[in-house]
Amino acid sequence: MDGNQAYCRGWRRAGHWRRMLKLGRAVAGKGKNRRTHIVEEAVEYLRIARAMADRLDRITAINPLDISENGLVVQLKYYLEMLHKHIDLVDRRLLKEGKIPHEEKTFPVFEPWVEWISKGKVHKPVEFGKRTCIVTGQWHFIVDYWVAGHQQDNLLLLPAMDRSRQRFVIARCSGGKGFFSKIDTQVMEMHGIKTIIPKKGKCSQIELQRENDPEFIQARRSHSAVESNINELEHRGLDRCPDKVIKGMHHYVGLAVIAYNPSYRTNIAGNRPEENGGYSPPGSLTNRQPGSESR
Repeated sequence: MDGNQAYCRGWRRAGHWRRMLKLGRAVAGKGKNRRTHIVEEAVEYLRIARAMADRLDRITAINPLDISENGLVVQLKYYLEMLHKHIDLVDRRLLKEGKIPHEEKTFPVFEPWVEWISKGKVHKPVEFGKRTCIVTGQWHFIVDYWVAGHQQDNLLLLPAMDRSRQRFVIARCSGGKGFFSKIDTQVMEMHGIKTIIPKKGKCSQIELQRENDPEFIQARRSHSAVESNINELEHRGLDRCPDKVIKGMHHYVGLAVIAYNPSYRTNIAGNRPEENGGYSPPGSLTNRQPGSESR
């Protein structure tokens, strides 16, 4: 690009503009005139943001661009689109006091694929990322996984079972309350798979009878081991993903699963029958019956 003074005029103030484009103090503060302060700050924020957007819209190439400069222009166009989008969101939310649909929200501008998983309440930290579905067998080895795309837990049960039934014979499955769906439970029963998933919310008399069944209670107690498997995965690297693209996220989850299974195999390999008076503990390869249960 040409270093023409008229073309470059004003961009030395980029650091000052970055400091001005902040709303956190006014929005987070509490006081008697909080609403008035928010409106004043939002109006000033939009004035600066629109001035910057107008300046960026008028950028033109004076000389032919090389490959690296074209790459920078592509990135600049993306961030310009994000700037226009957030100008619209701030105007609708803070000035017009409208509600923004969840699907229109973009949490990190640099990673638009990231979802807001947990809002962060008591004893539950804020979580951003992607929901990951993990399927373990009866001996707690991970037999399947995938990174879900904008799907809640109650939409993952049937796809998980369809994928697993292609390779295993499944007699029973268990999961947390978030996986419960009355229709999905009926579909699973039609295919001969007993579901051990408690209902989320108030139960009817029939549902209470189902959950008080001794077999259901025993299976729920066994499910606590699955929660332990998930916690161990976090210690294998899934507590935070350092990669910055969705493809890297998929790779990182796969590497964590690869690290988990051999480590679990090593733990149970030491519990040999001859070392335990002829007893072979659950999970040992000498007792393995593939695919009879999935969680």
